[in-house]
Amino acid sequence: MRIAVLSDIHSNLVALDAVLAHAGPVDAVWHLGDVVGYGPDPDGVVARLIGAGAIGVRGNHDAAALGGREIEWFNPEARAAAEWTRDKIDGTTRAWLSALPERHAIDRMTLVHGSPRDPIREYVSSPDVALENLAVLETDYGLHGHTHVPVAFCLAKDEPLRVVSPGDGDSLGLGGQRALINPGSVGQPRDGDPDASYMILDPDAATVTWHRVPYD
Repeated sequence: MRIAVLSDIHSNLVALDAVLAHAGPVDAVWHLGDVVGYGPDPDGVVARLIGAGAIGVRGNHDAAALGGREIEWFNPEARAAAEWTRDKIDGTTRAWLSALPERHAIDRMTLVHGSPRDPIREYVSSPDVALENLAVLETDYGLHGHTHVPVAFCLAKDEPLRVVSPGDGDSLGLGGQRALINPGSVGQPRDGDPDASYMILDPDAATVTWHRVPYD
């Protein structure tokens, strides 16, 4: 089974199309929020995800586009983008975003945008924060975005936390440990590599593999 795991698309339809083409045939598409915001094509991105049958969760930019208080914590550029998105999106996009939950559990996976304990706002960007969230995670694995940086925080019994900073094509075996895993950002990477980042999850093989995809 192959599941494409996407996050932080941010209304970047060109990047999303490049990622979906690169992924090829998949059994499911999961998204980890911030579908909209910043980029120019929120309706196009949502239409593409609807067409793919994607399931996922709401991010802070999605909430802001719906008029949520999250916009109060945005910097001026992000606020302006959120206000533009709020005025731009059509009824279909608005209804789809409104229906997204803040968290979604599927078998051994929990999907959130930010973190297990604060699914909208918290950034899992340090080992200490990762350990605190692994302590409250109710499933074996948490899939999250928000930082725009691909990373995995892995914790095996009686071992110290291991931080994995993956490159293109790198795989991680999930057996024998719990983990918080970030696929990186499709639409606005922030790790110094401009290529779109996403992940293929294979539950049967218990692996995740990160991929980087250039786009124009």
